[in-house]
Amino acid sequence: MGENASFWESLIYAHPTCTTWKPEAEGSIYHLASILFVVGFMGGSGFFGLLYVFSLLGLGFLCSSVWAWLDVCAADIFSWNFILFAICFVQFIYVTYQVRSVSFDREFQELYTALFQPLGISLTVYRKIVLCCDAEVVTLEKEHCYAMQGKTPIDKLSLLVSGRIRVTVDGEFLHYIFPLQFLDSPEWDSLRPTEEGIFQVTLTAETDCRYVAWRRKKLYLLFAKHRFISRLFSILIGSDIAEKLYALNDRVHLGQGFRYDIRLPNFYHVSLPETPSVRPSHHLQRGSPRRKPTAVTNCGS
Repeated sequence: MGENASFWESLIYAHPTCTTWKPEAEGSIYHLASILFVVGFMGGSGFFGLLYVFSLLGLGFLCSSVWAWLDVCAADIFSWNFILFAICFVQFIYVTYQVRSVSFDREFQELYTALFQPLGISLTVYRKIVLCCDAEVVTLEKEHCYAMQGKTPIDKLSLLVSGRIRVTVDGEFLHYIFPLQFLDSPEWDSLRPTEEGIFQVTLTAETDCRYVAWRRKKLYLLFAKHRFISRLFSILIGSDIAEKLYALNDRVHLGQGFRYDIRLPNFYHVSLPETPSVRPSHHLQRGSPRRKPTAVTNCGS
């Protein structure tokens, strides 16, 4: 204990305390460096946040080096600050290179801004998603079919970038698919990774369309490597299926004013307020959300 006490005493009292303070302040370069440090540490996250931090910290260390060289005339203070300036400069160049390497085409950049950026997805993660589809946007001309009922195999997952897709079954209209919606999310969700299947609906382009397509096996390999991306697509696909179900719900009727509500599968809701609700004799069929319920007639027929 005595040795420890003497060590701390020597550490604290080895140097004399300041009895008098310098009446004059340090030069403007020192204060500029301090201001740059304060502002630099207010940077955010992400690539541009790192560029902001390293640029201002580098300038701050450079000003400190100049101050140590001209005013203090201390080689050790100058050396440390110059080394830190060099480190910040190298980091700034490295981050700038990363930002340039993660650039995308216009359509992929717009897709990121509209869909992935609001979810907090970084550019590095988005780059893995784009590379999985070979950074290619496919064109589908007007009145051409993306999938045909009972013929087209389910071997990919596609996201509509522009245009409008019409979904029909047995020639009857079901709903539309709009930009930023998946073309085949119900089919994707209905199959396990080892299963195969074919489309039960026909998807036809009402206008010239552009979409991004991920091959099924390649996308599952990406999910196996990056569980975060797997959870991201699970959320996006689930939300997309819910939107399609609500679109179908607005069109499904049972005749005599009765309306089927998918949010309450055990009850029919009557469109007329004075008519009470009644319990149906059957339940909603399980399977693809695009299937029509048994004994339900489409309002457009």
